[in-house]
Amino acid sequence: MTSTTSPIPYEIRDSDVIVVGSGLAGMTAALALAPRAVTLLTKTADLPGGSSLHAQGGIAAAIGPGDRPEDHAADTVSAGAGLVDAAMAALLTRDGAECLRAMLADGLPFDRDANGAPLLGREAAHGAARIVHAGGDATGRTLVTALARRLRATPSVRVETDAFAVDLAMRGGRVCGLLAFQSEGWVLHRAPRVILATGGIGAAFARTTNPAEATGDGLALAARAGARLADLEFVQFHPTALAVDSDPAPLLTEALRGAGAVLLDRAGRRFMPDEHPLAELAPRDVVARAIGRRVAAGEGVFLDLRPALAAKPDGFPTVLALCAAHGLDPFREPMPVAPAAHYHMGGIVTDAEGRTSLEGLWACGEVACTGVHGANRLASNSLLEALVFGARVARDVAARALPPPPPFALPAPPAVVTGLGDALLDAIAAETRAVLYEGAGLVRDGLGLRAARRKLDRLAAALDSLSGGETDRTATPDGIRRWGEARNRLLVGRLVVHAALSREESRGAHCRTDHPLPDPALGRSADRRTLTLTDLAGPAGPLPGDAACCIP
Repeated sequence: MTSTTSPIPYEIRDSDVIVVGSGLAGMTAALALAPRAVTLLTKTADLPGGSSLHAQGGIAAAIGPGDRPEDHAADTVSAGAGLVDAAMAALLTRDGAECLRAMLADGLPFDRDANGAPLLGREAAHGAARIVHAGGDATGRTLVTALARRLRATPSVRVETDAFAVDLAMRGGRVCGLLAFQSEGWVLHRAPRVILATGGIGAAFARTTNPAEATGDGLALAARAGARLADLEFVQFHPTALAVDSDPAPLLTEALRGAGAVLLDRAGRRFMPDEHPLAELAPRDVVARAIGRRVAAGEGVFLDLRPALAAKPDGFPTVLALCAAHGLDPFREPMPVAPAAHYHMGGIVTDAEGRTSLEGLWACGEVACTGVHGANRLASNSLLEALVFGARVARDVAARALPPPPPFALPAPPAVVTGLGDALLDAIAAETRAVLYEGAGLVRDGLGLRAARRKLDRLAAALDSLSGGETDRTATPDGIRRWGEARNRLLVGRLVVHAALSREESRGAHCRTDHPLPDPALGRSADRRTLTLTDLAGPAGPLPGDAACCIP
């Protein structure tokens, strides 16, 4: 059906459930909802998409001899620097162990020994070898490719690719669908249930291990609709991204250090034993800052892969291919490394079933904030979280009876800047990424954060003013995506900076040189910092670019 009341014609499609995102969390939810009819929207050209595809690390689960979910939960709480919700960590590790056992029994392609038992590795801050891999260091690609094949063969799931979700449609505080731009133009997807599984915000930073599509779209969608958000200041930087001129930065998986790889300074001296008792297997924030200090001082830092390659000759094909692609030989010499934005512990506040503060909206995976990561995610808990909460969201969505959306006046598409050329939008996006990386990166202070806030506010106002308040009738999918991602990066950046300014202490991945010590009063999971879009408002009201697709 085509709208006749909007100034810009668009199609209207009715769905029972909409899933936004084609990574592990989104595909898990969509598959688990079968045979219920599901529309899965992804802005990528095909399945799978998102950061899951590029995950080299494995999936943590207490399935080995003598290991227990309680031990895994204790390691999760310890790594989270005081802010992990212990009950949620217990749920994650209990459900996770059951999930992994079921997937192994189902024949999914995990690495196994000659007897068919899963091979288990160890990574930083884990007290036992409990990391399950697939394809060596290609766990994400192997797993999501297998799930994508299943999804394509599931008749109850309709996949719509190259579909950019622009805004949630709201009525009376309830989500009743979303507005997207697709190859055929604007489409209003009406649905009483929307699941956001859009991944993280890494590509909002100038240096990241995340793919280009990780621009914080789901977080921005929820923020504009008024959802509660939490822990946005906690951005995990992976310690060992390959220090080469590449966007995204190639990742050298933490499993290398688990297998014996060591970090060296420019003199060839191993330095991590002086930084932490666990040396290279210290929590990620500790390792990242130890490397970052040396890089900031102009000193090179190198990861010697040779011990790991000797221990597991066939274990790291992805890493070897990445090094070779940049003309590097890890068998001959250590590899240059530097930290890069990798994972967002914050996100849309959800409960144990993935319900958000907005009726009709669920979230799962990296876009959600369940409380399981606290201030610092434990290695290899991310894919686990996607599997566990993707399935939990699906069960809750299937069980909850919601009436269909009530009749409402059709919203007009937002004002969009596409006719001014890609170069201008790309310049705004590049400046946004640089400002966020410099002002709210691995190490922060109040002065840099306030400067970043001013710059991001000006960029948001500039982007908003360019449209002249009109919707471009000649918009193309590529143009809408460039505009939408620029808009989302700016909003996400401003939210992260606001949260980082508000937390005047250092904790986990949030390190402020002007407040270098943790504040005991802020170290309880019950004291998690939440915010909504209105917290960004100044005396004159909301800042530019914050209008949601709200229906009165």
